[in-house]
Order: sequence, then C-alpha cells, then structure tokens
Amino acid sequence: MKKPSALIIFLTVFIDLIGFGIVLPLIPLFSDGFGANGFLVGVIMASFSAMQFLFAPLWGRMSDRIGRRPVILIGLCGSTISYAIFAIACGLQGESKELALWVILGSRMLAGVMGANVSVAQAYMADVSPPEKRSKSMGLIGMAFGLGFVFGPFIGALGLAQFGMTGPGWVATGFCGFAFLFAVMKLQESRKPDSDAAPQRPHFQQIKKVLGTPQVGLLIGLFFLATFCFTTFETTLGLLVQNNFGLDKENPQDAKTIGYLFGFAGLVGAMVQGGMIGRLVKKYGEPKLIVMSLVLTGISLAPLPFAKTWTWLLIALGGLAIGSSLTRPPIFGMISMLSPKDEQGATIGVAQSAGSFARIFGPIFAGTCFELRQELPYLICGAVAVLAALIAVAKLGGAGPAVDAPTGTDSRKPSEA
Repeated sequence: MKKPSALIIFLTVFIDLIGFGIVLPLIPLFSDGFGANGFLVGVIMASFSAMQFLFAPLWGRMSDRIGRRPVILIGLCGSTISYAIFAIACGLQGESKELALWVILGSRMLAGVMGANVSVAQAYMADVSPPEKRSKSMGLIGMAFGLGFVFGPFIGALGLAQFGMTGPGWVATGFCGFAFLFAVMKLQESRKPDSDAAPQRPHFQQIKKVLGTPQVGLLIGLFFLATFCFTTFETTLGLLVQNNFGLDKENPQDAKTIGYLFGFAGLVGAMVQGGMIGRLVKKYGEPKLIVMSLVLTGISLAPLPFAKTWTWLLIALGGLAIGSSLTRPPIFGMISMLSPKDEQGATIGVAQSAGSFARIFGPIFAGTCFELRQELPYLICGAVAVLAALIAVAKLGGAGPAVDAPTGTDSRKPSEA
C-alpha cells in the first residue's frame, strides 16, 4: 500500500475547489435573476460559511474516530451532489423562480456542510508532515484555495458560454465527481493512533483568552474587518457590473463576463501572494504591510460602483485584489509569532472563526445595502478599511511584536523572522 501523500490531498482539495470557484461568482447574479431581493442574495451567499462554521468541528471529531479518508470521501461525494442540485435549480427558472431560489439556498447549505471537511484536509496534512515542515504543508491548502479561485471562475464562464445557465453547476459537479473518484483511487488513510487531533473549534474560555492577549485580539479584529469588507466585492460585483454596463442577467454570454472578472481578480491575487509577499515583508515588515493593504483595499472599494468603463473597473479590481491579497499573510504571521508555541493552533482557530463570522454577516449586509443604493456597501466598507488602517497605525505602528510577545514565542520583529 502506498504511503499517505501531501501531494495527493493537495490535488484532491484543488480539484474540489475548482468547483467552488466555478459557482461562487455567479450565485448573486443567478439569485437576482430569479427574483431574490438584496437580503436574500446575502443570505444565500452567507449560508455556505454558516454551515461550514457549524459543521467543521463535527467533521474533525468524526475524522478522529473513523479516519480522515472516509470523512474526506463523504465530503467530496456530498459536494458533488450539492452542485448537481445547484444545476437543477438553475434549470427551474422557467417553471418557478421562487422554487429555484429555495433549491439554490438548499444546495449552498449542503455545499457548506460538506465543505467543512477542509479542516480534515488540514489534519491530514498534519498527519503526513513532520513538525518542522508542517507550516509549509498547511500552506498547500491555502494554495489550493487560491488556485481554485483563479481557474474556477474562468471555467465557469466557459461553461455558461457553452451550456447556458445550468452549465456552471454541471461543470462543477464534474470536477467534484472527478475529485471524489481520484480520492477513492489515490488517497490513503493518514490517521494513526498517535496522530495529533483534528483542529477543534476553540471553547469560549480560549476565545476570551486569545482576544484578551495584547495585539493578538487587535490583529484578529483587523482580519474580521478586512474579510467583512471583501465580502462586499464577492456578493455584489456581479450585480454592480450588470447595472453599470447593461448586462443581461438572463443572457449566458453576458453572465460569463462576471466569471472572467472574478478570474482576473483571483489571478492578480495569486501573482501577488506567489511572488511579492516575501519581498514586501522583508522590506516593510508586517505592521506596515497590514496598513498598506487595508488602505489599498479601502481606496479600491470606494470607486468601484462609479467605474463606468472597463479600464477603470479593471484598475479598481486589480487594486482590490492586491490589497486583499496582502492582508492575510502578515496578519497571520504576526498572530503566529505573538502566540505561545503550544497555543498557536487554538489562536489561529479563533482567527479563522472571526473570518467565518465576517463571511456570514458581510454578504447579508452587502446585499441589503446594495438594494438601497448600489454605492452604499462599497463606500461604507471602503471607509471601514481605511479606518482599520488608521487603527493599525495607532496600535501596531512600525514595530514588531517583541514587547508584547508572550513567553515561549519568537521575540524578533516579524520582518526579521
């Protein structure tokens, strides 16, 4: 029997997340086309993250009992079914738009339940990686997310062009089904009796302790605000472009444009994360880079609803993609260095939970505000991002975390680590 492989789990997650990237950019556009108001568009977008947040601990505990492989296979099979349901829902538009909306909501909830086993994929990585290579291996999961979000929207746009409104759902079904078959054939069990436990959601006491730690709570708050602001883009970009450029939401040839725009943003973000982060951290240090990223996010969000030419839209989207891509790495780098070695997992778990909450409430806020005035969520979130940058300047400054670092952590400045 072959040994468990980090490459195999990476490929499995990557193929699965292409399906996620295919569908995500089109959900608001399809939902609006089926008659959803702004609030319901936000709820549909938020349902995935809500289910993921609720079910991740359950999948983690189950993988401790029965193994990682069967839980991952269950998740991949369920994701395949959820995208098939999404495709069927898109085909119901001509019969009952109200029914189509409820079926889309159900498909996204099921996808969130099954997508929660990404935490099990992280546990798989921990099982097959020695401690000194564990952080690098965990980075492969993040890379899979990024690449899935680069290729998925482009593939979804092609699916729209070739097969119409149901095309993206069926293409996503195909990718997830292939990931399931690939895992059945190639993925070996990694769980051993002495393996580290799968990541668990921190208890309230741990959350209180983490948020009460100097600077760590601030960093988690900044991550929440940055993620909250980014959900405005995810939730309403399709609707904004539809309004500003006269696209027909029921025309697949027009709708595919949204997929291309998301793919462009994902490609820019991947290029930044793949080639610029290390040099920028070395040159500026984490605190300054966090401030720069938040400012760039804010000044890119605010003009987006006023972009009436493709050139200005792409410039604003490019700035937003760069800003948002520069936020997460330095924040999590500082959180890691400010946390005791034996509590880093729990601390990062709290930060991830904050991101999940932002993805639950952000889309509902964005969809509701967009219905009032399309500029509103962009202007508010642009101001919030700049305000977060000012808070970071005041509280983080340009220095590293050495003064506030708890016992057992790296006392160097982040930029020197």
